[in-house]
Amino acid sequence: MIKAFVVENDRLRPADGMDAEQDAIAWVDLYNPTRDEEAAIEKLLGVGIPTREEMEEIEISSRLYVEDGAYFMTATLPSQADTDEPVMSPVTFVLRRNLLVTIRYHEPKAFLAFPMRAEKAAIGCTSSDTILVGLLEAIVDRLADVLERISRDVEALSKDIFNPTATKASKRDRDFQVILKGIGRKESLTANMRDSLTSLQRLSGFLANATTQGKNGKDAKARVKTLSRDISSLTDHASFQSQKITFLLDATLGMINIEQNGIIKIVSVAAVVFLPPTLVASIYGMNFDLMPELKWLFGYPFALGMMVVSAILPYWYFRRRGWL
Repeated sequence: MIKAFVVENDRLRPADGMDAEQDAIAWVDLYNPTRDEEAAIEKLLGVGIPTREEMEEIEISSRLYVEDGAYFMTATLPSQADTDEPVMSPVTFVLRRNLLVTIRYHEPKAFLAFPMRAEKAAIGCTSSDTILVGLLEAIVDRLADVLERISRDVEALSKDIFNPTATKASKRDRDFQVILKGIGRKESLTANMRDSLTSLQRLSGFLANATTQGKNGKDAKARVKTLSRDISSLTDHASFQSQKITFLLDATLGMINIEQNGIIKIVSVAAVVFLPPTLVASIYGMNFDLMPELKWLFGYPFALGMMVVSAILPYWYFRRRGWL
């Protein structure tokens, strides 16, 4: 699918047609294009565009390069970022003279929100390079929103770990299982955001050279510099969140170990407490003919009393030492 936009009064307007306004088109957005659509854009752009397989290559030289005066920049961006399982896929930006071409195979939210906003308000979309900078700013804002949501979710997980509401051990165990799954999802989401920010950080450095070529080069370069600082700060924030998630993982595993050790301690104490009564019962359960207490009137109560006392004494000793 092809979407084309022209600049009108510092705003974006959908083009009436590729042929009718070909010279005025400033931005062409290719979404999951067919081979015929790719050929049409290549004719308009005057240079070949990368295939999906080429976009997915991870080498810097395959993602950031100049060919016949066209700047090719590829970044990994998320879609469906409102969930804990976003779709990560590369998006290529091609900037040549007065034309911006974007090639993508998924639907990042910024590609829907930015054109709608640029149609309603004048946000400085005066040329292809300022459109690209504005689009990247919208993408970074979207990543910032995702990181803010991650921060809130991580804070909620922290409260669940250190202030559990369940009183029963079995309920706490189930809660910790849910928390572990939540931590795993947040770590995966944070890692995806860091990968995306890293690719954007490299792209912004490369873009600084491309924006100096346009007529609005000074303004665009200043915006790219601000964009780079925003990306750098978000990358640091994502790294901090990743460290915090790792700490929460260790804390959760530690709490689970404490719960398990408490259960094992109770079982061990119970075994020790009931060991002396078992010994007494074993002794008086022997079938010997000559046992002094066998015909004694108080033999049975005496044996029971010894069992009770032998159970109480270890329990009292453990409590005194603070082991219970």
